[in-house]
Amino acid sequence: MHDNQPRTITPDTLPEVITRYLTAHRAHDAATAIAAFTREATVIDDGNTYEGNKAIEGWLGRSATEFTYTIHLANAQQTDATHYIATHHLEGNFPGGTIDLRYQFALRGNLIERLVIEP
Repeated sequence: MHDNQPRTITPDTLPEVITRYLTAHRAHDAATAIAAFTREATVIDDGNTYEGNKAIEGWLGRSATEFTYTIHLANAQQTDATHYIATHHLEGNFPGGTIDLRYQFALRGNLIERLVIEP
């Protein structure tokens, strides 16, 4: 039986590529973060879609400088063999000051093919 209901996992059991991306993103290391994506990956964040490495690289650069915030990995889930959700709690100088964001990852091989970030 396979009902695609996410099951909670411990954050340290997330696939290495997701952990590498999240660590690099927090450190504002765009080169390491972009290397975690497939060449034709898609990122959807804040209602905008970024397709391909160049667009994602630009998104990474902007998101690193727009606001100052702390980020804490609060929860991790696995939907199936290639789909994971990492829920982050952010606090900072952005509108509202605090938010929980779901980073929904789809993997292909050992790379991120799709990332959707939403509350």
